[in-house]
Amino acid sequence: MMRDLLRDAIRAQGWDETPPGDPTDTDAYLALLRALYATGRRDLPLGRLLEGHVDAVQIVRRYATPAQVAALGEALRGGATLGVWNAALADAPLRLVGDRLGGGKSYASGAGVLSHALVTAQAEDGTRLLLLDLAATPPAIDRDWWRTTGMQRSETHQVRWHDAIVPATARIGAADVYAREPHFSGGALRFVAVHAGGVAAVCDRTRDHLVATGRADDPFQTARLAEVFTLAEQAAAAVRAAADAWFANDGEARLARIAAARLAVTEAATRAITVAQEAVGLAGHFVAHPLSATLTDLSVYLRQPVPDAQRLRVGRAVGEGLLAPAL
Repeated sequence: MMRDLLRDAIRAQGWDETPPGDPTDTDAYLALLRALYATGRRDLPLGRLLEGHVDAVQIVRRYATPAQVAALGEALRGGATLGVWNAALADAPLRLVGDRLGGGKSYASGAGVLSHALVTAQAEDGTRLLLLDLAATPPAIDRDWWRTTGMQRSETHQVRWHDAIVPATARIGAADVYAREPHFSGGALRFVAVHAGGVAAVCDRTRDHLVATGRADDPFQTARLAEVFTLAEQAAAAVRAAADAWFANDGEARLARIAAARLAVTEAATRAITVAQEAVGLAGHFVAHPLSATLTDLSVYLRQPVPDAQRLRVGRAVGEGLLAPAL
């Protein structure tokens, strides 16, 4: 089950005993990103949930009280799995009135899998962060909505609460902390690392197919292997460069670097999918083929929110002299 896979992935990194916080140098940042990259390379839906867990844990450690951080540590040692649910239901945004919670969230990855969800809710004083114990405050889960061609195993559903009681200890930080920069936009590099792992998986599974079928020495296929490898290398390099630039820049320059990495990885992934389909052909469209799920999962996962806004951010930064190519 995905719940067990996620717990195993957390324990494998030692994050149950030493939860991930905000990295303080490039080496620590790359260690975190490489763990997410490796998970995405192995299993993209699992990588999506592991990245969401890291996001939630980092946010709590960043904004919570010492007592809340200690409680989180105890829960993690007990096998807790977290995620961030931010996207509002169009017809029923999540609202906190006093200690009562009503409304819902869309794109709630890990619904029915996670033990805790960090959600945003509208309150009288602004947008509040709530860390919900889903056993104590269970939502109604609509599992019929998530009918996509890929990422089915991420269990990304719509959830609703009706007049649920939320204890004061569930409130994390002050109002409106969730969207604070640089962590709000900068945190995208975590899922970009998972995407880059997906590009590496496309390379791995294309190579495995061509070798197993005795076609790797065909000159056209050899050229395709060279291209898909180069694309995977480009994606990984973009993540490494953005992690390094995070500590060398500040303000808009560092956020534009993250956006540029996202563009670079998306473009590499899109081309890698095309090359892999050309190389493997119809066989790669059979559900049982190892490449099939990778291609559909990556295609869906790349469709993160507002990709056009990232291109505009990069373009503005170039125009303002904040970004310039260099070796």
